[in-house]
Amino acid sequence: MALTLVTGGTGHLGREIVDRLIRDGHRVRLFARSPEARSDVEWTRGDLATGAGLRDALRDVDTVINAATYSPIARRGGIRPVDFFSSPSAVDVEGTERLLSLCQEQSVRHFLHVSIVGLDEATLPYARVKLAGEQLVRASALSWSVVRAMPFYYLLDKMLAGLAWLPLWPMPTTPFNPVDASDVADHVVACAFDGARGERAEIGGPEDLSVAALAGQYRDARGLHRKILPIPMSETRARRMGFVVSQGVRGRLAWADWLRRQYPGARHAA
Repeated sequence: MALTLVTGGTGHLGREIVDRLIRDGHRVRLFARSPEARSDVEWTRGDLATGAGLRDALRDVDTVINAATYSPIARRGGIRPVDFFSSPSAVDVEGTERLLSLCQEQSVRHFLHVSIVGLDEATLPYARVKLAGEQLVRASALSWSVVRAMPFYYLLDKMLAGLAWLPLWPMPTTPFNPVDASDVADHVVACAFDGARGERAEIGGPEDLSVAALAGQYRDARGLHRKILPIPMSETRARRMGFVVSQGVRGRLAWADWLRRQYPGARHAA
């Protein structure tokens, strides 16, 4: 049976991807710094940022799904001043370059890279790092696919949770369609094995809502009493900040439904 290697397989999206691969009967190997107790996959210990263990991880691999990334903003759930000036590139650029080179040595048949919608106009350093890594994939001699996804609901949840202490939330009125990671995983796995290659359809959530409206739904789901101040934003500035609407396929799970699952008992919170 052909072997699929997943990088970033212990992350939020990666876990969803692995679940679907196992469900569909694929043989799966995970490349991770800290293997977990999951017994239905093979584990290879290593680090994409340094390349440690990577050659062994690629042995006999047919397909690679590269879901690894390093975003300080996502890890902490908020933006700090440093994020406007720099973002680490060891995983997303140098790690991707190293992974591509070794995949060519090992004659990997398909390299699928998970990326982000709207990178071409976004100006945050993390977005520029992600774009640089994606461009390496596109320039590769490998048989590759790139799947761009909108930001995930769980990340929006973390960002808004960091504002919960404020009595007033200034929020852009620009449209946005974040997506559930489970819907992205479905799309990624389908693209990995449907035989097509190259730039694939990007994926976003099922609804186009303003950031202010998304924040309002979050506030109501949490039972918070906060005032939202809508802030107009030009399309150019919105795109530079990554506030875009995906023009590709649409996920199924709406933000309000995701919130109901996350906060079933929070309606009467303070």
